[in-house]
Amino acid sequence: MRIRIVGAGAMGRGIAQWAASAGHTVELGDVRAEAVTDAVEFVVSMLDRAVAKGRMPAADRDASVGRLVALGDPWAAGPEVELVIEAVREDLETKAEVFGKLERALPSSAVFATNTSSLSVTRIAATLQDPSRLAGLHFFNPVPLMRIVEVVPGAATRPEIPALLTGLVEGCGHKAVTVADSPGFLVNHAGRGLVTEALALLEESVAGPADIDRIARDVLGLRMGPFELMDLTGLDVTAAVIDSIWQGFRHEDRLRPSYLTPNRVVAGLHGRKTGRGWYAYGEGAEGPAPEPAVTGNGDRPVFLAANGSVETTSYVEALAGALDAAGVGVERGEGPSAEALVLVPVWGMTVSGAIRADGLPPERTLGVEVLPAAGLRRVLAVTAATDPTAARDARAVLARAAAGEPHAVTVVRDTAGSVAQRLLSSVVAVGASIAERSLATPADIDLAVTTGLGYPAGPLAWGERIGARRLLELQRALHTATGDPRHRPTRWVSERADLGLPLTEAGTPVGDCWG
Repeated sequence: MRIRIVGAGAMGRGIAQWAASAGHTVELGDVRAEAVTDAVEFVVSMLDRAVAKGRMPAADRDASVGRLVALGDPWAAGPEVELVIEAVREDLETKAEVFGKLERALPSSAVFATNTSSLSVTRIAATLQDPSRLAGLHFFNPVPLMRIVEVVPGAATRPEIPALLTGLVEGCGHKAVTVADSPGFLVNHAGRGLVTEALALLEESVAGPADIDRIARDVLGLRMGPFELMDLTGLDVTAAVIDSIWQGFRHEDRLRPSYLTPNRVVAGLHGRKTGRGWYAYGEGAEGPAPEPAVTGNGDRPVFLAANGSVETTSYVEALAGALDAAGVGVERGEGPSAEALVLVPVWGMTVSGAIRADGLPPERTLGVEVLPAAGLRRVLAVTAATDPTAARDARAVLARAAAGEPHAVTVVRDTAGSVAQRLLSSVVAVGASIAERSLATPADIDLAVTTGLGYPAGPLAWGERIGARRLLELQRALHTATGDPRHRPTRWVSERADLGLPLTEAGTPVGDCWG
């Protein structure tokens, strides 16, 4: 295929390298001739590096370079061009001008694709004489390494175009997902679940950025915590995406932005690129403060207070066995002794609520996370009535291990559920809301999130690990405890819990019920 790429910046040159390496002839154009020269030199250097590292034969490198065509005029006639990919700045008027000129220069058979990440594909297409020839083809940076592309049909896009673009993407070795023309498309929309909930936890002083990041990594198994991710992406970019998607979905509570971000953006605390964000970077920067040393009495006895649910009962049994093996005195019976620390496994509820409901001693009753950890970390929740000595001792008890390294123990403020439960519930809920709106298929949602965001599982598959009924119990408990509509259960989860269907299953479409 002969492909013309207009826009020779970071995205345009990445797409050029990707397409030329896959065997396509690539015309690269830009209104700035020097940008084209720089882009070609960059692509050649990347191909040279691939050869040096043994990832590409020299002959393939030469062939790929030979397929790169530097255009002196991005609007030049191109009777053989089959596809145009626009990769200019995110501005509707600029994109409309680009496509208007291309429409006059190229044959009507050429398919147009926009690499927009935030603008409506339908609105861009509406500026053309023939809106049916344009679709979205959203790549992620760096293009050769981020092996996921969103195919976004506009309202008027011809039905054969998404299949053509999907075939191109997959033929070049990347994965394609089809998503409706909606705010944030798929990957950016799905990613709001993690960062918006992390910011909400910070707003409520449940934990600081470093502790939330540690829990995200060591309990949920994420590669990066949400605050580390915001610093890498740039808080200015993250905040703009959060606001855009929230406004685009007409102020959906589940996507609500935080009041914390505007002042930080104005102050230039954007992250790595400015030297300081949630953390400090650069020469002399110390990074997140180290976790405090464990100083409490790890020999205090503990009493584990199960609330009778299957989730917490099974956790109590597992934790009791682990503490027994570590030499901790675990009390069993109707109630705790006068010296025992009381540990409450929480699932959607607050520790303070358990204290009230079960008549537990408030000064020495603390919460523990029931989600299985992805690493050596346990989480302890303290209430406003917790005796600091009891908290220090409980941390020392939970740090004990039968063998090997001791457990890291993060201390957080009591909240409905826990930090990890709220993050996970939000990730699943946003993914489920995408599915219930039919913006993408369940399989594409999970594929896009694991490939584009690097999560250990897609939101629906992750929720299925928990189970629809158990997840619904968590979401209902969070909603009841907080009264915040951001936590309300999704229809997708509620329906599948009622019917016994997997969260990953699309279910019967209405169209199959006719005739």
